[in-house]
Amino acid sequence: MIFFPSKKPYLKDLIPPHYTDIHSHLLAGIDDGAKTVDESIQLIHSLQSFGFEQFITTPHIMEHLWNNTKETIYDSLQQLQNELAIINQLVSIQAAAEYLMDGHFSELAKQQSLLCLKDNYVLVEMSYLNPPLQLMDLIFDCQVAGYRLVLAHPERYLFYHSNFDKYRKLKKAGCFFQLNLLSVTGYYGQSVAVAAEELLKQGM
Repeated sequence: MIFFPSKKPYLKDLIPPHYTDIHSHLLAGIDDGAKTVDESIQLIHSLQSFGFEQFITTPHIMEHLWNNTKETIYDSLQQLQNELAIINQLVSIQAAAEYLMDGHFSELAKQQSLLCLKDNYVLVEMSYLNPPLQLMDLIFDCQVAGYRLVLAHPERYLFYHSNFDKYRKLKKAGCFFQLNLLSVTGYYGQSVAVAAEELLKQGM
């Protein structure tokens, strides 16, 4: 009996209709993402070709590096929307932020001035070198302030790969996890791909 290899699906075939991407850096010149509005539009067109229809773009907010505010982010969003309107390109795009969990972030949370993905869901990240010393306190303070944390790309934090109980602790503390699609392809390395697969397998 001859077995023919099954055809690998295209990415656009795996994306559900009206899919919203909740983590990108599409706004021009305000972090390490798109440099110009033209580049922003090119990136959006590329993502649309893969099947993404809606976007909640999330510029970095990192004190002393990317000192973005609601004003800088909304101004950049408005500029992009204006350019999209000029070329008659209808795109559903909103803006939130990706916050580095540090003391500055804690203060913003206490002031209840965070940009949310939706309702009270906030996208956050850690340093790739090590987690914050007061991580659980930061999570608790945010929850007291009324926020729910969505941890960006947990599979990329190498310091958790050898101890999955750390992931479980974060889940029990009420954190949601946002997986990078490229992680499952091995783009960030084999160990990240393995961690991504395990997080998916465990329903995390």
